[in-house]
Amino acid sequence: MRKSSAVRKKKTASRPPRGAEPGKDKRELILSAAFEEFSQSGFAAARLEDVARRADVAKGTIYLYFKDKEALFQELLRAEISPVIAMLEALLAGGKEAKPAPLRELALRVADLFVEQVIATRRKDIVRLILTEGSRFPKLAEFYYREVIARGLGAFRSRAQRALKEGELKSDTLVRFPQLVVAPALTAIVWKSMFDKYEPLDAAALMKAHIENLFDREERP
Repeated sequence: MRKSSAVRKKKTASRPPRGAEPGKDKRELILSAAFEEFSQSGFAAARLEDVARRADVAKGTIYLYFKDKEALFQELLRAEISPVIAMLEALLAGGKEAKPAPLRELALRVADLFVEQVIATRRKDIVRLILTEGSRFPKLAEFYYREVIARGLGAFRSRAQRALKEGELKSDTLVRFPQLVVAPALTAIVWKSMFDKYEPLDAAALMKAHIENLFDREERP
């Protein structure tokens, strides 16, 4: 009887806590391992068996959560980059500010956000993969455009249209080409992956100089 009671106690103690989400930890482990594998090998060369090895799970386990390698990469991108885009959209929308900040100031805040949340983190490796391999994998490029680029450009274009209407901008250049604001960010990602060891680049200073130059031209009579 005592032995039976001890066994029951042991089994009870090993049960997961009430409300726990079975499988959640494995899914996160797989995403983390995928980040490492994609960053090191690139999308084309990455193999799901290597992701499984990094996550210490069976390869078949991955298919319980993701249909294939492409779906895994898309979910990784959504998990890592979508929160940054949400922050950017909130910033440009103005939030609870009584008086919207000037577009110039908002552009500088966007630059700071991109440097802090992307260039200064491992997220830059995801963007670099899209830049280098997107042309070979059009579905990934389309997904990135829809989830990231279209949202970011749309938010900035909307705010630029308002600035133009209110006389803050003298031309519609930034409405037509919001890409101008983020162009140096992409340059910085490529530079840091290839040339930073030869000539370190201050990405924050580069983006600030670029934005100030853009708006100086807009504000000239």
